[in-house]
Amino acid sequence: MSVIIEAARSDADYAASARLMAESEPWITLRRPYERCLAAVSDTGRELYVARAGDLVAGFVLVTMKGQFPGYIASICVAPDARGTGLGTRLVAYAEARIHRESPNVFICVSSFNDGARRLYERLGFQFVGTLKDYIVEGHDELLYRKTVGPLSTFTPGP
Repeated sequence: MSVIIEAARSDADYAASARLMAESEPWITLRRPYERCLAAVSDTGRELYVARAGDLVAGFVLVTMKGQFPGYIASICVAPDARGTGLGTRLVAYAEARIHRESPNVFICVSSFNDGARRLYERLGFQFVGTLKDYIVEGHDELLYRKTVGPLSTFTPGP
């Protein structure tokens, strides 16, 4: 599958990303309807990057560079027919490169029931930091992970 990853450029990109999110786990279990997903991907405090296969959005990654944990991957989603192709790995790598221009740390949360995502992040070098008990919905925790290239005090932003 030939895919390019680029910044979202139209309302259609935001709508397609929100639709992918609302129709996928973990957001189904986390009770995130389309409207909330659209608000999340459209938030002007975040950066949405889409994986484009021709005219279709095959996946996306949503990055936050502000707040207490700049360099937070807020969401990552791959369309069902693109799963298992390495696109999730490519989206994480894209987000890491973007984040490392400004921060040595990449943070991500994964739902406790999302074993596949947890295995992916661990394979990519993310370290478990801690558990946020019943953070989004009761009965399911969010697991915080971090990947770093060094401490904030010695980090030099890149080009």
